[in-house]
Amino acid sequence: MNEPSIAVIGGGLAGCECALALARQGQNVTLFEQKPLYRSPAHVNDGLAELVCSNSLRSDELTSGVGLLKQEMRELGSAFMEAADACRVPAGKALAVDRERFSQMLTMRIANEPRIRRVERRVDSLDDKDIARCGGPIVIAAGPLASEGLSASLAESLGSEQCYFYDAIAPIVWTSSLDKNVVFRASRYDCEEGLQDGETGDYLNCPMTRDEYDVFFAALCEAKVIPSRNFEKLRHFEGCMPIEALAERGPRTLTFGPLKPVGFIDPRTGRRPWAILQLRAENANVETCNLVGCQTRMLQSDQERVFRLVPGLEHAEFARFGSMHRNTYVNAPEVLAADLSLRGRPNIFLAGQITGVEGYVESAACGLWLGMLLSARAHGQELPLPPTECALGALLGHLRIPNKRFQPSNVHFGLMPAFTDRMHKKDRKTLYSSRAREFFADWKAQIAEILPFEAGTH
Repeated sequence: MNEPSIAVIGGGLAGCECALALARQGQNVTLFEQKPLYRSPAHVNDGLAELVCSNSLRSDELTSGVGLLKQEMRELGSAFMEAADACRVPAGKALAVDRERFSQMLTMRIANEPRIRRVERRVDSLDDKDIARCGGPIVIAAGPLASEGLSASLAESLGSEQCYFYDAIAPIVWTSSLDKNVVFRASRYDCEEGLQDGETGDYLNCPMTRDEYDVFFAALCEAKVIPSRNFEKLRHFEGCMPIEALAERGPRTLTFGPLKPVGFIDPRTGRRPWAILQLRAENANVETCNLVGCQTRMLQSDQERVFRLVPGLEHAEFARFGSMHRNTYVNAPEVLAADLSLRGRPNIFLAGQITGVEGYVESAACGLWLGMLLSARAHGQELPLPPTECALGALLGHLRIPNKRFQPSNVHFGLMPAFTDRMHKKDRKTLYSSRAREFFADWKAQIAEILPFEAGTH
């Protein structure tokens, strides 16, 4: 490409979504990705858009914040959502994907897009000469595991200390190693909603009696964990706490959290278990399963010992152990303008988790929005910010609200403006959802007149 191009740093979810949104609107993109030469501690393959912590994109219902966000992205022509829908695996009311197929699909989309040039090298500075040669805006979508060099360069440019939190990954086990005499298939509340003949739930479940849970809990509390480095303060993101950190809050924390038994009946006893550990399929052929809610920083030897105390997992074979890694993000309200550019360097933009949005869907949505924004500017137009009453607007609004202790956030109704009228609790989600759909439809009609091509109806 001899024409100026927009430099996108990072081939993760936000970077791929941003690059494809730009190319779809006729923009040239140079995508810098460090793989296959380098990998972060959390990545295991060389594909783009790799899902590392889970294969779940969470609820697909419009009465949830993330379900609304996914639908808005579909209507904006999101490549991320197109791939996710094509690679779906059973997960009840959630959207989960075959992670390998998902990565392969988006990798091919990037490779086959003539307006995107992929450069396989690590970028360690905001002032990298190859980036400058592109001649256009610079998008940093390096993710929460940006290289130490790039993170240091960003921190130096911001003139403030980096913010960070620790993220944990759950183990994956081979399905064939589970004890089928104990483990049963069901989704929560199947017994109440009633399945038709021949139907089965989307989760595998390991029921525990009180005594079995007490043994598991005691072992969990005694397990050894990988220590943090002595110059790093351990700070977990509340939405992704390691299971052993949750256990420190008390013996019933897990039974009211990731191991809650509500909505299940143990087919062996006809009664509700004291606790239940769920497993979710990792791919379409269900050869491997993710231990839901069991993200951990335990030593691998202790992971084997502790999780094999769960009924049904006594002989579990681990396809991948859980792990812990540092996630970097900036204090967005202080250092980012409303358009996600650095206040001190307006030609540099951030996208994805490094901005302070949390989650796969949220990261991709951030990249999609920035791709649309920069495309409009390339044609001399300015996109209005999405209203905070809709999911995308609420998520982006979180990055603009000053907060002494700014923390990453998933999308949820609490980020949206509150209703002034009182409402019944049971109607709350429906009302937020209906209002969001109305505001989003009006905003989409506005931007359809600004963007050079139709935003998309996916």
